[in-house]
Amino acid sequence: MWAKLNDAEDKIEEIISQAKSMTINGVKHPRQMFQWTTAELKAVGIVPVTTTGSHLDTNYYIEVDEAFAIASNKASVVRTIGVKAADKVLADVNEVWTQKEIDDGYAPDGTNANDPRNDADGNQIVTLGLKTNAKNKATTQANGLLKNFDWLIQRKVTADTAIPSDVVTYMAAIRTDHKAICDAIDSCSDMDAYIALHTDTYKTVDGEQVIDVVARVNRWTNDKDVKQYRR
Repeated sequence: MWAKLNDAEDKIEEIISQAKSMTINGVKHPRQMFQWTTAELKAVGIVPVTTTGSHLDTNYYIEVDEAFAIASNKASVVRTIGVKAADKVLADVNEVWTQKEIDDGYAPDGTNANDPRNDADGNQIVTLGLKTNAKNKATTQANGLLKNFDWLIQRKVTADTAIPSDVVTYMAAIRTDHKAICDAIDSCSDMDAYIALHTDTYKTVDGEQVIDVVARVNRWTNDKDVKQYRR
């Protein structure tokens, strides 16, 4: 990545992500110009871009847009990434009208700032937070694990054939897991606690790092005793 500076070297005119042909001061240069030495590129106002920082995990954080600044020696441009703007929201948010939306004419007549924003059916619009999304994911996972044994339930209903006790035990365990996961999610008071639920812990065995405890949100009862009944 490179940057094109103006003649005074006090302004970034363009960020160049990949080699391309360019016309500079009336002279057209082929894309191979980017194989020139750093000094040769600098002579036509092009300097390398160096990156500082690293991207945050966007599952949990909102980043500030990347920023570019000319280095003090004018020999490069520094690209800064990974600056946190905010944590993503854990709780659900009831959407409301802002004064700007009202002023711009987007809200119904008679709307005041912070009035509830409703859908076409008059229902409150809610933006789901990380907690609700995580619980919904857990519910989907639990249903998927239980669905493998629906045929046994149907057989019980239609033919009164007993469901194997191992399957009954396993299905009860999955429901217990689901409740434990959802309860743990609900108990999170901050982002650190929420992240901890999604993080495996490790231990060292024979000099290697191996998983010690699977993250709570991914920890489900093993189906090794009921695999033969899955369909």
